Amino acid sequence: MPERPPRHRSSSPRKHSWLRPNGRPADGQAPEPGTGAADGQAPDQGSVVQAAVYRDGHRVATPGSLADTYRQLREQPDSMAWIGLYRPTEDELVSLAEEFDLHQLAVEDALEAHQRPKLERYGDTLFVVLRAARYLDAPEEVDFGELHVFVGPDFVITVRHGAAPDLSAVRRRMEATPELLALGPEAVLYAILDAVVDGYAPVVAGVQNDIDEIETEVFGGDPAVSRRIYELAREMVEFQRATRPLVGMLHGLMAGFAKYGTDDELQRYLRDVADHVTHTSERVDGFRSALTDILQVNATLVTQQQNAEMRALAEAGFEQNEEIKKISSWAAILFAPTLVGTIYGMNFDAMPELHWAFGYPFAILLMAVVCTSLYFIFKKRDWL
Repeated sequence: MPERPPRHRSSSPRKHSWLRPNGRPADGQAPEPGTGAADGQAPDQGSVVQAAVYRDGHRVATPGSLADTYRQLREQPDSMAWIGLYRPTEDELVSLAEEFDLHQLAVEDALEAHQRPKLERYGDTLFVVLRAARYLDAPEEVDFGELHVFVGPDFVITVRHGAAPDLSAVRRRMEATPELLALGPEAVLYAILDAVVDGYAPVVAGVQNDIDEIETEVFGGDPAVSRRIYELAREMVEFQRATRPLVGMLHGLMAGFAKYGTDDELQRYLRDVADHVTHTSERVDGFRSALTDILQVNATLVTQQQNAEMRALAEAGFEQNEEIKKISSWAAILFAPTLVGTIYGMNFDAMPELHWAFGYPFAILLMAVVCTSLYFIFKKRDWL
């Protein structure tokens, strides 16, 4: 690593006026299950998951607090501090900012989550924001975490907001390869980037499986599939926001290899991470396009199904109308003789043709003529 000018460290951190109140309790929040004890966190360490001091790729001290970390780093020449925090408090970030001369804008970003992935350089300190992801099998959804990394000449500070990624595994990997850890803070940054990018692989596999299931549900006519497509499409938008900026960030790092004297082996590692990020970003873009196409196909199939149902209802209504026509026609035909019979069935003495000798045959003939006429009329109109 190239030599850098010494940095002044204050022994008494002061409250920074530019930090916004965040409403967090003074003792911070405990790490999520599975991250604290595994990383060696003591119950009274607040949000510090683990702090360690390394020299020549080997751990030389495991301080119990931030103050002890500062002291050990001063006492160990040519050493590097690696501090891991989980949702730190404002006071802890103020202490780190005073000790390591962190830029106020970077500290403000680290204090508040929901930042976009980015890489900023403040003097000799890099500030990196990453969006990690993990696939949850039970609910079949993607969970996103946020990671802020400060990389200086002799320190690495990670601020984690969320369950992902598992930085304890990164630390174990680096401690198992001291020749890589001896390359300094840039090597730790590479390992973190590699872990975040490798964590995308299970997510890509899980999403691919979800898309396969969705395609089956779409052509199976599942009515709930539209909601699932929409929710997965929204997750892919978030996934796209997490992966796409990484391509530019890694190319920015690679552009500074010569200027900052990055080790040749570390350059190869970072190029490999950049290749993986590019591949993942392309897969995510493909997933989003596929979900858009599936949503359109599903809308078409739903429309076709609705049209078929409407056509079936129309056909049923037409058949019902035909039956009503037939019933109405026969009712009209039968009503004619009933009307004649009803009129001449009245008990009045002065009714015309009541005592006529041909009255009965005439009534029967009239009924027959009316019924026959109505029958042919309805028949001509296709009611019968």
